[in-house]
Amino acid sequence: MTVTETNRAAEIRQWPALWALCLGFFMILVDSTIVAVANPAIMENLGADINSVVWVTSAYLLAYAVPLLITGRLGDRFGPKRLYLLGLTLFTAASLWCGVSGSIEMLIVARVFQGFGAALMTPQTMAVITRIFPPDKRGTAMGLWGSVAGVATLVGPLAGGVLVDGLGWQWIFIVNVPVGVVAFLAAVRYVPTLETHEHSFDIPGVILSAAGMFFLVFGLQEGNTYDWSARIWLMIALGVVLLGVFVWNQSRNRNEPLLPLELFRDRNFSLANIAITSMGFAITSLVLPLMFYAQAVRGLSPTGSALLMVPMAVLTGVLAPNVGKLVDRAHPRYIAAPGFLMLSVSLVWLAAVMNPHTAIWELLLPIALMGVANAFIWSPLAATATRNLPQHQAGAGSGVYNTTRQVGAVLGSAGIGALITSRLAANGVPDTGTAHEGTASVMPDFVVDGFSSAMSQSVLLPAAVLLVGFVASLCFSRPVRGGVQPDAVAAADSRGPVAG
Repeated sequence: MTVTETNRAAEIRQWPALWALCLGFFMILVDSTIVAVANPAIMENLGADINSVVWVTSAYLLAYAVPLLITGRLGDRFGPKRLYLLGLTLFTAASLWCGVSGSIEMLIVARVFQGFGAALMTPQTMAVITRIFPPDKRGTAMGLWGSVAGVATLVGPLAGGVLVDGLGWQWIFIVNVPVGVVAFLAAVRYVPTLETHEHSFDIPGVILSAAGMFFLVFGLQEGNTYDWSARIWLMIALGVVLLGVFVWNQSRNRNEPLLPLELFRDRNFSLANIAITSMGFAITSLVLPLMFYAQAVRGLSPTGSALLMVPMAVLTGVLAPNVGKLVDRAHPRYIAAPGFLMLSVSLVWLAAVMNPHTAIWELLLPIALMGVANAFIWSPLAATATRNLPQHQAGAGSGVYNTTRQVGAVLGSAGIGALITSRLAANGVPDTGTAHEGTASVMPDFVVDGFSSAMSQSVLLPAAVLLVGFVASLCFSRPVRGGVQPDAVAAADSRGPVAG
């Protein structure tokens, strides 16, 4: 096959491959948020307390976040398609396990396996996009990827509400099985088998990064549950120290480090990681006070409260692919920076109208603006981060990018939980349990104003953190024209698709 024929075949396979990957990626991200609305039903059905049910989400986030640096490098070594299919199989099987769990302990264990499957899959999606799309089309591809990322994190609560109200909490997991089967068949058929790169694995780096990430993520995720005790702060400090030792170890590794620090010499890669951390923080933290307000203050059902997010999800999904096309032609700072500013403004606006007597349509206006802002953020960040990645480090770079996003999400979860507790106390709201259990009953009249104020004040935290992303994206430099070219090797095979 000539180079021209290979490139033509690769062109034909690019978009089906992207759609196949996006299907699995969508399923992963939905599962990051879908459980929140089902917690009361899980507690009632399995006879669990609030501390136990928190672990249903915490176990998933821990198993998802901790291995990302390692699984990104594994994709470089053994092939992103193989790792993606392995992760998808594990994720789908664990989803069925979650759905048939008869105890809270079994459900937590199943969620660990589900999170690990997600960790195997996630870095491979960005790595494949980086390797099969040329730089001048990567923005369009990342636009689609970004729309999936933006919409999925918002669809989770909506899908969770509908499934819990209609079929029961088990179906928020069981629904993944047919979707996973379709995603697997699509990946086998359309995702190309790309050239692998020989890597010697940095065992000390693997141990230090995994241990550091575990202690840091666990401490941040569970800090509020344990009232930020000395043991939690010790755990966070240990995580930071271990990660510091990990970075020092990587700088002295003269063979092949797990984390190639030269990636951060690319200014845009470093800035995009800062920006996506603030985005992960904001998206995770904004949903909790809004759902508490909708259910406890306004008396909406889980489905009704999740429907508030529809304008945001729809506008993000519609606009993000078009924004992606713009990314290929315009300076990323002129797209991402306005997006961050719009999102911050929309949250301040939302906080201003979150009171017990606001008309629903007044809430939908800032939520719609959030959808527009979302569309202007995901694609430029992903395209800017990956544009100049060397082909043999696509998996490592993708692992770093997704790790920082996930750490941002954990920070957001921990930060908003602590702030809500603090604001409830400051507004004179007694610990009635309503906020913690997410019940759909309206708060008693004597505390409704204070509770509403606490939720609206909490929304200002993600609004402030987004300004970090705004400043980082303002500092983007114009990407070099051309950038790193994609892999044409085995992107298409004249004999047809090759399974991982």
